[in-house]
Amino acid sequence: MRLLTTTALATAIALPAMAADGELTVFDWAGFEEPSIFQAYVDQHGDSPTYAFYGDDDEAFQKLASGFKADVAHPCSQMVSKYRDAGLIEPWDTSKIPNFDKLAPEFLASDVFKDDEGVWYIPTDWGAVGIAYNTETVTAEDVASLQVFVNPDFAGRTSLPDSADDVWALAYLATGTTDWDDVTDEEFDKAAAWLREAHQNVAAYWADPSEQAQLMASGAVDVAWSWNDGVVYLQADDYPVGFQREATEGSSTFFCGFVNLKDGPGNEDKAYDFINAWLEPSAGKALLDTIGYGHTSTEAMATIADEPAVAEGLSDIDVPILAQTPNDPAQREKQLAEFEKIKAGF
Repeated sequence: MRLLTTTALATAIALPAMAADGELTVFDWAGFEEPSIFQAYVDQHGDSPTYAFYGDDDEAFQKLASGFKADVAHPCSQMVSKYRDAGLIEPWDTSKIPNFDKLAPEFLASDVFKDDEGVWYIPTDWGAVGIAYNTETVTAEDVASLQVFVNPDFAGRTSLPDSADDVWALAYLATGTTDWDDVTDEEFDKAAAWLREAHQNVAAYWADPSEQAQLMASGAVDVAWSWNDGVVYLQADDYPVGFQREATEGSSTFFCGFVNLKDGPGNEDKAYDFINAWLEPSAGKALLDTIGYGHTSTEAMATIADEPAVAEGLSDIDVPILAQTPNDPAQREKQLAEFEKIKAGF
């Protein structure tokens, strides 16, 4: 059963849960240790890297900043400036990454990722955030609007991610802000008030997609703000799940990738072998089947363009999209602090 397998792995978050090739340690989200995604590395070295897992981006950063050692980490785009400012990462040598020029240019369109000092980030995967819902207990009309999360009819039946970026993307969209690059104090306050109201309906905040899927599969939750992978896990267990990305107010997108950690304990050449395996076109199908995400490589995406899962969870849609791209670090910290207050009931 996919849900139980993934949940079991997730319980080992932030611990070296999968010891394999001792010369490369990957600090990652649970679920990405599926060998088919980096099959070329396994073929070359005979084993997967050693994996350590974390539950959210801020947790991963704090652990690495506190001295945890790994060779590469897998943050989402909003975090890269924090890694750079803290001096935790060094540029990649793209001459060692043959498929680097196959990356879709929009994923590197920021000085945070690529500047005169080098390439600090290799974007690898992207996904959507929308409303996952039980199609047997929740109607399409119920989830036509993001206001389902503050609808009193769903008190105690919703779940939100324990991720400041995702919940603020939801709150901004629900209150009419579709770009978080230049948020006014009024927009922030309006979104915070909405998020406090949504908090009253929350049965649980999920720490990882397998937990979100388990909450829904158990019947504890009928509506969740979800990444693609939570939906994929539920579909694998034949749960009656819908994925609403076209709510009136819109939905969100994000992308993630790998950073090269300074003073990693392992073999630097193997870090490049790992990245090159991720950027093979064949990784696109494996990533889609395992996690439900899209690939940043144009060649990899071309191999899965006609897959039903792309049409369902990754296709272009005609509603506002809040793209979770790097925003003002001070604003992000303000959102993080306010989210902690909201979860605590303040």
